[in-house]
Amino acid sequence: MYKKINAMFFSATDTTKKVVCTLAKEISINISQDNRINIIDFTLPEARAKTVTFTEEDLVIFGVPVYAGRVPNVLVKYIASVQGQGAWAIPVVVYGNRDYDDALIELKDILEGCGFKIVAAAAFIGEHAFSNVLAKDRPDEKDLNKACEFAYHICQKLKNPGNITQVTVKGNRPYRHYYMPKNKDGQPVDIRKVKPKTNNNCTHCKLCVSLCPMGSIDAENVSILNGICIKCGACIKKCPSQAKYFDDSDYLRHKEELEIELTDRKEPELFL
Repeated sequence: MYKKINAMFFSATDTTKKVVCTLAKEISINISQDNRINIIDFTLPEARAKTVTFTEEDLVIFGVPVYAGRVPNVLVKYIASVQGQGAWAIPVVVYGNRDYDDALIELKDILEGCGFKIVAAAAFIGEHAFSNVLAKDRPDEKDLNKACEFAYHICQKLKNPGNITQVTVKGNRPYRHYYMPKNKDGQPVDIRKVKPKTNNNCTHCKLCVSLCPMGSIDAENVSILNGICIKCGACIKKCPSQAKYFDDSDYLRHKEELEIELTDRKEPELFL
């Protein structure tokens, strides 16, 4: 059996990329004749300006991070524009050890609406975008070993196309509302408009400009945001000078709450 293997993902801090590419590599070893993987990274705005079309000859491992328990709303329109045309797909969501809520069922629904046939699905854990300690360094070796085992079972399923039946994943329809943190009084707070600040460590290397998935950081003055911030963590975690930070009290309270309360290790959930 031959399938062209595609790894397609949004991954601002590389956690989703690591999971998706591990799955793609392991699957390609077993069901692809040339073991080459087509990488489609749609993290940056220019990549999302291109139309992507697949055919029945393709298998796509399709990964996104979980934001507030859902597929990031800024990506929904783009994902819905991808043309599956009978290609096989494996939706993968990566979350920061809180919960993936309805993100996986939402991604599965979107891909099926694009003409993909779902053959498996998974929710993995990655280091939280807000934190350097919550799910630190995940996906780790244990996670990636599970990804390799999952890839093996997927390949066994694909070797007999008659075994490909409807895949059921966890989640609700209608989807739950986006998760909202609460303030000290227990009232929901909206941190969507919170933006990162820039301190005096900044060397004006402008790496953050090239990393921002929304293209929001001003190229002339990196302390200015000309568009939205989705709190992906790329400009903060990848800054070589540690010049980017958040100081909003609601954001910081939520971050601290997550770090204190979510110390139990969540494990990947796999659906075949």
